[in-house]
Amino acid sequence: MGDDIPGLTIHELPSEQRPREKLLNRGPGSLTDAELVAILLRTGTKGLNAIALAEKVLQQFGSFAGVARASVQELAKIHGVGLTKAIQLAASFALGARLAQERLAAQTVDSPAVIEDLLGPELRLLDRESLRVVLLDAKQRLLTIQEISRGSLNESLAHPREIFKPAIAHSAYSFILVHNHPSGDPSPSEADLRLTRRLSEAARILQVTLLDHVIIGLPQPGRCGYFSFKEAGVIA
Repeated sequence: MGDDIPGLTIHELPSEQRPREKLLNRGPGSLTDAELVAILLRTGTKGLNAIALAEKVLQQFGSFAGVARASVQELAKIHGVGLTKAIQLAASFALGARLAQERLAAQTVDSPAVIEDLLGPELRLLDRESLRVVLLDAKQRLLTIQEISRGSLNESLAHPREIFKPAIAHSAYSFILVHNHPSGDPSPSEADLRLTRRLSEAARILQVTLLDHVIIGLPQPGRCGYFSFKEAGVIA
């Protein structure tokens, strides 16, 4: 928890330990995860200042990424957080994900690593599978991203016609299918493999190129945070 004292309010801490002052004087890179969360929380609760409450939130969900993946309802259950602060936290993580997506929007989408950068920050926040299509022009520049379906904890169901509909409507030259595994393991299921093969066949008939199907998970030591059907040789 650092050198701060949980029972002291933020204003009672030495100025060099106050998160807002640290950010102002030394930049956001000087703050710990707990101090950044504390700025969003603004206030603590009885017996816990905002930094100590932020530490409690981080411990509850195991990591900064765990907090980002938590729902508003889960965050609000923590004593001292409540609905308003939970909404503020959720909104801040969503803004970060959208900023990352906007920054990459003008880039050539030519690898699963770019897809991970483009959609990973957002998809890793979800506790349900979300199936997206990334539509591209002839130069593999982004046209748009559309969600096709949002499923249960374990699967996202979609018929191929629902996947090709936006590709045809936007006159896309090619597309990349993307979905997340909330478990964090990006390894493909048999259903993922069957869907990919069906789409590959349909894409040849419709003359819309399926460039890849990327599954987003969580990075682990010795393992990247995604699985690419193209890299695995399933898509030619």
